[in-house]
Amino acid sequence: WVLLPASQFLCRGCVSNGSPRARGVARQFADAPVTIVGLHTVFEHHDVMGPEALAVFLQEYRVTFPVAVERPGRSGGTTPQTMRAYRMRGTPTVVLIDAVGRLRQQVFGIYDDLHLGRDLGSLVAEATLSVAAVQGP
Repeated sequence: WVLLPASQFLCRGCVSNGSPRARGVARQFADAPVTIVGLHTVFEHHDVMGPEALAVFLQEYRVTFPVAVERPGRSGGTTPQTMRAYRMRGTPTVVLIDAVGRLRQQVFGIYDDLHLGRDLGSLVAEATLSVAAVQGP
């Protein structure tokens, strides 16, 4: 399954909650069947939030999982393409995608630890059961 934390480094909620939580998930689920891919989705202040500034932010905040840089909106629109495709309302947003590619959860704002843990535990259990079913007795 995939954990996709969408953020931007000028977003207070992303810096104080989204990024630390995603780093925590990466540590806690290091041995689980999970891929964490961040999404740097910029819908404002484009001139100061480019890839070079992002690289500095990622190093400073010790983000070790890959972070994709969102494509700008089409035809000069302000909403980036992935953000529009997933109908995100803003940042931080966390998207959970299950092992077969279905969007299972999307949370805008603070994804509290209790609910995130429950949802991640469910996906890990499903993935574990799927692997066991394929491998057989």
